[in-house]
Amino acid sequence: MTKQSLVLRTVAFQLLLLGLASMAAARDRVAVFDEVAGMLEEQFYDPGMAGLDWARVTAEHRARIAPDMDREAFAAEVNGMLSRLQTSHTWLYTPDDPAWYQLAGVFMPAIPELAAELGPHLSNGAPAYVGIGVMTEQRAEGYFVTGVLHGHPAERAGVLVGDRLVAVEDAPFHPIRSFLGREGEEIAVAIERRPGERLTLTATPAVLDGRTMFADAMRASVRVIEHPEARIGYVRVWSYAGQVYQDILTRALLYGGLKDADALVLDLRGGWGGASPVYLNLFTDQAMTFTSIRRDGTAVTFGSGWAKPVVLLVDEGARSGKELIAHGFRSLGIGPVVGETTAGAVVSGMLNALSDGSLLYVAVADVTVAGARLEGRGVTPDIAVPFDAPYAAGADPQLERAVAVAAERVENRTRQ
Repeated sequence: MTKQSLVLRTVAFQLLLLGLASMAAARDRVAVFDEVAGMLEEQFYDPGMAGLDWARVTAEHRARIAPDMDREAFAAEVNGMLSRLQTSHTWLYTPDDPAWYQLAGVFMPAIPELAAELGPHLSNGAPAYVGIGVMTEQRAEGYFVTGVLHGHPAERAGVLVGDRLVAVEDAPFHPIRSFLGREGEEIAVAIERRPGERLTLTATPAVLDGRTMFADAMRASVRVIEHPEARIGYVRVWSYAGQVYQDILTRALLYGGLKDADALVLDLRGGWGGASPVYLNLFTDQAMTFTSIRRDGTAVTFGSGWAKPVVLLVDEGARSGKELIAHGFRSLGIGPVVGETTAGAVVSGMLNALSDGSLLYVAVADVTVAGARLEGRGVTPDIAVPFDAPYAAGADPQLERAVAVAAERVENRTRQ
């Protein structure tokens, strides 16, 4: 298949999606609202609905639903209702949001029924969208970049954390609509790096598959940072939802490019959670080494775990299973935690497909960690480094501090 025919097929598919969106907009929003309310009553982990008079709450919000209201307005109204539960993992996502594709990619491999239900809304069975690979936060001034996925088009184009995404081809930026049908096309992306400082970058959007994009970015993030005192390994875990991510980390540390690093900065900022507490077993003082000696005398030594210094990097976007890891680092004394207090989003969630193709995330179980409840509290870092992304121009004081702390621990270990 030629590149031109592939682009034409992509455009055709995006037009089909727009058609489906129009059909969904004509669908009775009240019926979909009733789906949401019913699922919440059946699945929400607290039968007391967080102490709310839930019948009154749902009636209040239902009265504001118009049968033909647009999708974004409908989602805003529903999420206004869900936010009253003051519980994480409880939200409505639509295909207008990259999180729709990313969460579908997280859950579909484990839930075949979800893949079947979302089938009409997927391209060849994939929760994929066209984009440049950025994580964004919408504020009053617009969309700001909070993360640039390693190895993705935005990184190649020179987009930096803190940039305000102003426009794409002279149209206001939108994380989904700006790139519809533009896979493989060089496009102009206008950014504001600092207040009043406008730049135009050239980016080439690509198809981003929610099932694989974060694993690809994690592999691309692996590197060694040369510090005057030590060689510091670095990995960014954008999502921790599955064994594949732990396998990438294990291979990099024990057999790959970070094997000979003196210390590690494990970056869990932003993205999605999903980590299992057993992942902490990789970091142990009881690690053994074994050496393979070839006929020519060449020797290669491997470890059974990472026993060298490690620093954990977190922020307010580190959520869910990542917070279990952060709590474990502190309580087990594995290594210092640097950054900001984590999200405090530690319950178990279930993803539901609605009849209009939206996804409803519902908190279905409360979670405690060694008897402590982290929901609404989060994990406080050992070394606090505040950071606000807008107009940062790529600066990363949290990473700089984490690298310095890792180097200090290497130096202290050498002196002992």
